[in-house]
Amino acid sequence: MRCLMTDGHGDPNTSPALADAIAALYPVAYRLKFASKRDLGRDYVVPPLEGLWWARQPTRLDDVRFQTLREGRCVQTLHVGSFDDEAAVLTQLHHAFIPSKGLRMAGRHHEIHLSDFRRTAPEKQRTILRQPVTAKAQTAARPGGVTRRGG
Repeated sequence: MRCLMTDGHGDPNTSPALADAIAALYPVAYRLKFASKRDLGRDYVVPPLEGLWWARQPTRLDDVRFQTLREGRCVQTLHVGSFDDEAAVLTQLHHAFIPSKGLRMAGRHHEIHLSDFRRTAPEKQRTILRQPVTAKAQTAARPGGVTRRGG
């Protein structure tokens, strides 16, 4: 996917960096939309805000950039409720569901915010929680008792 992106750090529930990122992204997204409609005759819907969060985050808000996101195979679930309540869902996804399907995590946790959290009550917020995955390496016995690893 080709996306507008910016980096930030901090707890997305409380960090002013998230508000700064939104303030940087949405004006650019809508300006591109209107230019596309005016200059190319192509209109489209600005997609929902997506966030990729991980433990080691950059220490500043960078300029908005246009970049390709390559996630590949993912598992995802719809979470309805506060961001603060996501931890239990993510624990289940990461430590039970993914391993039970013979998969392992292979990238950064990704969130798609279907609700505008600035205008939606926390208990009604809808967020897709997405985790890129890959197949776990499997051990298979070969004739003669030799074991090989594959995936």
